[in-house]
Order: sequence, then structure tokens, then C-alpha cells
Amino acid sequence: MGSKRFKCALGIDFGTLSARAVVVDVATGRELGTATCPYASGVITERLPGTDVALPPGFALQDPLDYLDALYSAVPRALAEAGVGGEQVIGIGVAFTSCTILPVRKDGSPLAADPAYRAEPYAWVQLWKHLRAQEEADRMTEAALEDGALSLDRYGNHISAQWLFPKVWHMLREAPAVYEAADRIMEAGDWIVWQLTGREVRSTSLAGYKALWSRERGYPPADFLRRLDPRLEGVVAEKVESPLAPVGTAAGVLAEETAQRLGLQAGIPVAAAAIDAHAAVLGAGVAEANQAVLVMGTSICHMVLAERFRPVEGIFGVVEGGIVPGLYAYESGQPALGDLLDWFVTHHAPAAYAREAERQGTSLYGYLEAKAAKLEGGSGLIALDWWNGNRSILDDARLSGLVLGYTLDTRPEHVYLALMESLAFGTRVILESYEAQDIRLERLVACGGVPHQSRLLMQVFADVAGRTIQVAPAQQATALGAAIYGAVAAGPERGGHRTVQEAVAAMTGAAQVEYVPDPGRRELYDKLYRHYMRLHDFFGREATELMIALRR
Repeated sequence: MGSKRFKCALGIDFGTLSARAVVVDVATGRELGTATCPYASGVITERLPGTDVALPPGFALQDPLDYLDALYSAVPRALAEAGVGGEQVIGIGVAFTSCTILPVRKDGSPLAADPAYRAEPYAWVQLWKHLRAQEEADRMTEAALEDGALSLDRYGNHISAQWLFPKVWHMLREAPAVYEAADRIMEAGDWIVWQLTGREVRSTSLAGYKALWSRERGYPPADFLRRLDPRLEGVVAEKVESPLAPVGTAAGVLAEETAQRLGLQAGIPVAAAAIDAHAAVLGAGVAEANQAVLVMGTSICHMVLAERFRPVEGIFGVVEGGIVPGLYAYESGQPALGDLLDWFVTHHAPAAYAREAERQGTSLYGYLEAKAAKLEGGSGLIALDWWNGNRSILDDARLSGLVLGYTLDTRPEHVYLALMESLAFGTRVILESYEAQDIRLERLVACGGVPHQSRLLMQVFADVAGRTIQVAPAQQATALGAAIYGAVAAGPERGGHRTVQEAVAAMTGAAQVEYVPDPGRRELYDKLYRHYMRLHDFFGREATELMIALRR
């Protein structure tokens, strides 16, 4: 593997809990080496590390220094496992969760690294699933719909509490001293690219999907922001605006000091940051129109490529060239998948099941899945999968989960299967929202950790959707997609690829596993889906106050 006859690309995937570096052969996409480093502080939800500061519900923070530690740990180990020298790496791609933001100084140093701000929650990274800015998002949405200042039809006519400007506004209202101290407020993916290159260059993809930026209009206008809050008038010019670069192009080159720490050569191209789920589309082998990718991990992102713009209900955004140049890339999603199933297994599986799983030499997940697989489906329960709110198509973080139909005969495996079915119903709602706007979905591909871990879940998704679902062979689709962007940023002159389509064709393989819907379950799941939609519309549209009132 140490031969210098081939060139490599490095993909770095900064996920919710850890960062992963993958070294791949540019010619074939073959994975040569990989390494993962968990974030030391993980997701901070209860108390700021090293302080006595307790956090209210809805907080999801991270330590930006964990990202750097993970970067400097994972990359050298991935290179060592690959057995390649730094001179063989021709390009770097970065994928990151989004919208994950942090306040920084002019030199790029994070406020959270300053001892004066370690006890201030808003100086830390606000993770994508930090949900404190719903009021600000609602007020921004109302104002934008009233005056037409923003093209909200490109965002499902909603502004999400997860996005940049609601989070920034909430920061300003709750922690004005932090807001004033921040010279720049960054997407974490853009910040990592800055750390690699020494230059602040933001991604048009992150800006387009999460910061309401468009090529035609730029960021939200100052007069619109001033009407929301006079203190916001200068936020774009003072804290956000910077040079921009599209995905697949170089945001800069690797700086000398950083190169030495990583074991790479200075001067190699670093691609503009990509959103993690978007990079996974390429890693899943998809780069053509009328195809959809389900990125299935802690949450689900539904990515759809199309040749034209259509105002699809409940999308999280659509950006021309957001993933593949020349194609519109739509994003929808469900904010809990693995998180929801993990919640149930961790907190609601009985001790007797855990003991039996141990006796059988299997995991508690495997034991529950085996019992659930023996059920016929529709086992007397129906659920709404809103444990972390609803992203698409309702876009309301205040909604919460529901299970209907408990009896004294209900067992844990009935609930586990009902949760799987509810997730599949939520995905069917999203897929049908595209078809309602005449966007054909000719191919569905699933990637991420979950499709390789749960055969039952994937079969339920196929049965509920009534569609064949292919599973991408890449185990690390996001990191591979980041590496693809790195190879394209390097270009053919360095041994990389000329276009994203060319790189995907060369660096990904055909699906080897697919799940075909069982015709015998279609009538059952069509009936259950109608019940699901009655619950969906009642609690999500007609009587939202019922769930909101229960939120602490």
C-alpha cells in the first residue's frame, strides 16, 4: 500500500459524536486507512465541563477544541493505517454537521477557548440540534412571509430554529456580551477549513442551506434584520460576510504549520466545507437527477437531486449546485432516528431482556430486533416520531413524540416495531411531498450506519414506502464523499478528477444489497399510514398547542 504510484484523497467527517478521517485511492475510491476520534466532551446537555453552570432543557453544545484534538489525532492515524506518505495526498475534503455554529475572534480563535468565557454557554458551539431559538425562527418566518424579503419558497416557507440567524439572534438576546465579543460567527465546517488553510472562506452550500444566502440576493438584507431587532442590522457585514467558495472547489491550501501537525504536505487544496449529509450523497454513488439518498444515522436526511426548482412543502432548503454543480439539491429530514431507537433501548427495555440478550451472546438491540421481526407489523400501536421535534414537513421543534394504542398486552418489541414504523411513515410523508410537485424519484439509496445494522428497519422502510431501497456499499459514505470533493478540488492537474460526476463514477461502487417491498404488507401499511396522517395533521397542524403545552 505504500507505493507512490497512486494518488490519495483525504476525507474528514466531523459527526455529532466523533470525527473520522479516511484515506482513499483517487482512482478507485478504495479505502486505504481510517481512524476515528470521539469528542472528549461529547454533546453537552446538562452542565458546562469544568464549571458549575447547569444548562436548561434544549441545550446541545460542544467544545470547539474537541474538533481540533480529533483532527490532529485521526488524520495521522488514518495515514499510518493506509501506509501512505503525506506526499501522496493531493486534496482534502471536510464534511461537518450543520447548522453547528460558534463565535470566534478575528484570528479564528474560539471564544470558548478564552477562560473569561468558559462559563458562558453561548460562547460554546451550538450543535445542529440545539433547539433554543424557536421563537426567533417563528418571528423571522412571519416577518419574511409578510414582506417577501427572503425567498422562503426555497425553504419550505419556514425558517428553522436550527439555522444560523435564529441562533445568532437568540444569542444576542440571551447573551449580548458574547455576541459583542464575537468578531465572527461561523459554521463549524467553515471554521475547520479556516484552521486548515489559515483563511476564512465560507462554503456556498452551508450559506445557502443554513444562512438564507443565495447567489442572486446574498444574505438577508440589513433592513430586514433591523426590523427584527435594530441590533442585528450590522450582523452580516460585521460577523458573517466573507469570501465564498462552492463545494468541490478549493477554499484554500493547507497551511505549513497545520500540514506538519497532520503529516501532510503544505499547499495541497482544501475543498470548501460540505454538510455531512450532502457529502454522503456522493459517497453513496449518487450524482444524477431524480435520485434520492436517505442518510440514516442519529437522524435522517433526505437528499434529492433534480434538474429544476419546485416549491416542495417542508423542505429544509434547496440550492442550485448545493451538492452537484448544475443540479438542484433538496434537503428534507427527520431529526431523530438512531437517537430515538437508542432512547427506547437505553431507557425502556426491561432488565429481563438485557439478561436474556447477554445469555444469548447478542446485544440488547439485536435481541429486541429479533423479537420485533416475528411480529406481523401494525401490532396494535401507532406512533408519531417527533421525539426531537418535526423537521419535515412541519418544521416545528416544539412538537413531541406520541405512541397510541397501549394495552396490558403491549410488550417492548411492539413499541420498538411501532417506533420503526413511525420513522418509515415520516419518510413516506417526505417522499410524497416531492412527488406532489412532479419531482420523480426513480432511485432510492440508503447510507450511513443504520442501513448496515438493522435489516428489519430497512425492510419496514421499503414496505411502508412501497419502493425498493438500495444500500450503498460504502460504510463511511460521508467521509468518502468528503474525499471525493477533495479529489475534485485537486483537479486532474494534480491527479484528481475534473468533475463531481467523474469522481463519483470512479470512486464509488454499485449497491450490493437492496430491500424490495413485500406486496403482502402494502394494504396493511397503507391503512396504518392513513391513521398516521390523521394524527400527523391533528397534532402537527390543527392542535399543536396540546404538545407545546407539555414542553418543559
